[in-house]
Amino acid sequence: MTTDGTVDTELDVTPLHMRKALGRFVSGVTIVTTAEREDESAVHGMTANAFTSVSLDPPLVLVSIANRAKMNERITETGRYGVSILAGDQEPLSLHFAGAASEPDLVRFVWRKGVPLLEGALVHLACTVVDSHPAGDHTLHVGRVEELRYDDGHPLVFYTGSFRSLELVRDDPWGF
Repeated sequence: MTTDGTVDTELDVTPLHMRKALGRFVSGVTIVTTAEREDESAVHGMTANAFTSVSLDPPLVLVSIANRAKMNERITETGRYGVSILAGDQEPLSLHFAGAASEPDLVRFVWRKGVPLLEGALVHLACTVVDSHPAGDHTLHVGRVEELRYDDGHPLVFYTGSFRSLELVRDDPWGF
């Protein structure tokens, strides 16, 4: 029995149960982008929450991309990618790049080190791939951050299949 009175039963480890369990981990929402040339018609982007920091020195981040996704092939071809960490009001962009809605009029790019990034995002990271690792049905692309920019604001987060905007409720206790 759990603290709320429900029965705690062990579940089979299936893709559905993995998705439901891992959906309880709050994650930020990013758009991963790449382009063969500095031209908006050449940009390919996708919504991703499988993103993490790997190292501060050297500055490395990782994106996990499904092997069947076009983005996996595009990152392999270009050797570069951008990560835009979305602000709380950018849910429509997330849906656009996830293929759930078509909002091309909302998409505005800025270019950093030849990499397209989304205007208005809280964070821009322009990365060069330094290593890629197959991992099950995904590939982990480790990128060295060549340029970064960030701004304050409320981030867009994803939890149990829903978008939410995270607002600061108290001052940062760590002084960052």
